[in-house]
Amino acid sequence: MFSITLKLMKKSARMLIPAGIAILIGTAFIAATFLFGNAMNDALAAQNTAQLGGANYVISPDSGKDLTDKDQDYIYTRTVNDFQLDRIRATEGVKDARASYAGSVTVTRGNKHASSYVITTAAKRTLLPVTITQGDQPADSNEIALTKSVADQLGVKVGDRVTVNSQAAQYAGKTGDSAGNTGDAGDESAQNADGTSSHDGDSDAASGASVSSDGANTADSGMTVRVVGLTDDSNGAYAYYGGASVLSDNVITAMAGSNDFGNLPVYLVYLDIDDASDTAAASTVKQVSTLLPKHFSVQSRAALVEESVKSMSSGETSITTIFLLSFGILAMLVAALVIANTFQVLVAQRRRTLALLRTIGANKSQLYVSVLFEAGVLGLIASALGVGLGIGLMAALCQSGLMKATGMTMRLVLSGPVFTVPMAFGIIMTVIASLGSARSATAVTPLEALRPIELTDTRRAGVVRAVISVLLIVAGVALCAFSVWQMSENIAGRDSMADKQYPLVLLAAIIGCALIFLGLVLSATFWLPVLMRGVGAMVALAGPSAKVAHANIQKNPRRVAATGAALLIGVTLVSTIATGAASAKQTMNEALTTRYSVDMIAAGTDMTGKQASEAAKVKGVQSSIYAPTRMMTMKDADGKSLSVLVVGVDGVDALRKVVRSDLSGVTIDGDSVLMPKYSAATGKDIPLDKSVTFTAGAAEAQADATNGPSGNDANGSAENGNGQSGGTQTLTLKPRKVDYRRIASNYAAVAFVDASHFTNGGIKADGHIMLMRIDAEGAGVALNDVFTNVQNVFSASAGVTVTGPVAERTQWETMINGMMALLVGLIAVAVLIALVGVANTLSLSVIERTRESATLRAIGMTRGQLRRSLAVEALLLSLVSGVVGVILGTLFGWLGSYMVFSLYGDTVFPFEWATNGVVLGVAALAALLASVAPARRAVKTPPVEALAEA
Repeated sequence: MFSITLKLMKKSARMLIPAGIAILIGTAFIAATFLFGNAMNDALAAQNTAQLGGANYVISPDSGKDLTDKDQDYIYTRTVNDFQLDRIRATEGVKDARASYAGSVTVTRGNKHASSYVITTAAKRTLLPVTITQGDQPADSNEIALTKSVADQLGVKVGDRVTVNSQAAQYAGKTGDSAGNTGDAGDESAQNADGTSSHDGDSDAASGASVSSDGANTADSGMTVRVVGLTDDSNGAYAYYGGASVLSDNVITAMAGSNDFGNLPVYLVYLDIDDASDTAAASTVKQVSTLLPKHFSVQSRAALVEESVKSMSSGETSITTIFLLSFGILAMLVAALVIANTFQVLVAQRRRTLALLRTIGANKSQLYVSVLFEAGVLGLIASALGVGLGIGLMAALCQSGLMKATGMTMRLVLSGPVFTVPMAFGIIMTVIASLGSARSATAVTPLEALRPIELTDTRRAGVVRAVISVLLIVAGVALCAFSVWQMSENIAGRDSMADKQYPLVLLAAIIGCALIFLGLVLSATFWLPVLMRGVGAMVALAGPSAKVAHANIQKNPRRVAATGAALLIGVTLVSTIATGAASAKQTMNEALTTRYSVDMIAAGTDMTGKQASEAAKVKGVQSSIYAPTRMMTMKDADGKSLSVLVVGVDGVDALRKVVRSDLSGVTIDGDSVLMPKYSAATGKDIPLDKSVTFTAGAAEAQADATNGPSGNDANGSAENGNGQSGGTQTLTLKPRKVDYRRIASNYAAVAFVDASHFTNGGIKADGHIMLMRIDAEGAGVALNDVFTNVQNVFSASAGVTVTGPVAERTQWETMINGMMALLVGLIAVAVLIALVGVANTLSLSVIERTRESATLRAIGMTRGQLRRSLAVEALLLSLVSGVVGVILGTLFGWLGSYMVFSLYGDTVFPFEWATNGVVLGVAALAALLASVAPARRAVKTPPVEALAEA
């Protein structure tokens, strides 16, 4: 019987192709998901250990032990000197050792600035976690190997000189501590990588501040160093920072605000140990261990990689794999509906053959096993091809380098589950999907070999299914209604479960939607044929082809329901995600608009008026203000201190151009200050007395004293406890409160004063701010383009940041669009498989209607009319299911948006015309393409021959 089955398969190979494609797509997706998880684990493990560079051992804090807070404090306060690097390097078997210290610096050349992450150097470049692509690694004093991106940004090449600076170095220089001690800086010694000391009489290598030719301290201007090489972060060790530059020991010491490399805090030391002999390597590790501080040990690179993979296998990569795998399983469930229809086609096509087999002695069990065996063989072949396709797609993705944009280099990593899980799932799902057809095969009697083929399934859907479907829908609606009620109560400020048990309320809504959807899919046998009959009745008015299609689609409601349900699943999910994403963007846009009174803000200490003028000309910037600022402190009526950014403006009229708030009846003069009603930090009302006093903080006052004589405050010059001018600035004004929100979110409040306070010396500006009103739509440009162009204007100033609701909205929309594209792409696999099912249903219809089609041809229906009738049938199947899916998905998307985004503001309930239109258009086009092959089959056979076969 098995040989007969294989011969039947070979004869029906064309009919098996659609089901095989469905299985292939589903299994390829599952295989690719496992491969993606493997590649992610491998890439993240490599990334987590990339900072080791060429090190094969690392000195690190002990893990897995019960350490007290005191022990933890001890571990994280160790310095380079505690590790005795000179003795470790002198140990037999140790090729090199590198203490790990890193930070951020600003690199300047001319009027160009760039930020760079910096790390310590090593004697051998193999121990560095970055690759030296040009030149060499820093070895002597005052050297740097820049990242290629920073070098390109600054227009620097090997041999040029640049200036590096950091906040720690600036602070040390201003306060006179550590790096700022310049009295005898030229006589300070800096510890080199080899543990020796060097003396540089021409530079303050230990001080962290540059010394001009006349000996003056120029701490603020940074330290001049020579570029000796360019680096590339090929392993993604510092992908988050865009790579890392390498500094010589004396420079990184200065940038840390210290005067001795040995005093830098470290808790990781990377080692290159000769491991040609396991015994010798173990002996070296043992000797090094005796030199270490307590709670530190030497661990091999292999052990670190193993720990990294183990920690990730139960972390974010497993979550990613499970998330993607759920879509693979969804694709296979949709494929099961397609497979079921395919085997109905096969059994229908072979009904006379099966009857003849019964006539010559085959029993029911043999026919049953034959169908299941055929399903198993099909599942095996298609699943194997699917696994091969999945491997090929993943290999292509790894080779394409597309993932490098995320900072990860992925490679193909094969494992057992890549082969076993997809193939097992594909075979099992195929066999399960064929069970109904196998039962149909056993119902064939020997007498049917002599009867005309009459295959229309007239069975009615079961009562049990109807009852279960209704119960599921009722339970789902009840859960959704309960969730909405609880959320509305919470929003209204009344007692609600959503206040303290929000996850449970959200879970109830999710379960409710799932129950409604499951109930509708189960009951599709009842309502979907009725819906198609109603739509078909209207379509039938279009002509004879449409009328025939309307009649044909009613003949097998069970099969129509199965095909429609497959398509319904995919379209509903796409519409749900598109609606949720659109609601998220619009709701958050509204929330951001109400939380900010200024569209976009640029602020920084090194902003220039020229830059502000260029930014004001950016297309989409409707109006702007460029104003001086000073960070000051004040006390409210309750005596609480607030950090306030004081901004000088030329009257309230200028402010009205950029601030979205009611400023009617408000004035700003020399005696008044405009204050916000609510604190940006707490959201609570700011209580104010009849007058408020703003004071520059101690650090700012000290900085002013360093830079020169301070300006006087409104009441005259301030004095310290010794009666000497300390540079402290105060300003007492009458407050006027207006409800404007979050001008600059880094401060509890932003206060607006008359610009004359800055020009007459009352307040000394320590920065500038530019407030902008944006009208991207009116200018005909994208919001993201406006934000990017303004950022580009200020790119030369390292200290300027561009923020505001436009920035947050841009980032939010980018994230939402990326997630939506990913999810829609995944679900598109299920939609594709469902459309294969449409072709299967039409194929079965053609087989069933062999005599009918021949009769229609005999009485005058043309080939074109017959083709059009099948095309209309395909359109009815896809569009009716698609429209129902769009409506259902939109409702689910609205419910989900209300449950999630009502916490942030008034929820917007959009209808995604564009996305839903595209989905329906694709479904219609694919349905028309799916009707081509069945239509060719229908018109291929001459009427007389078809009547004879029937």
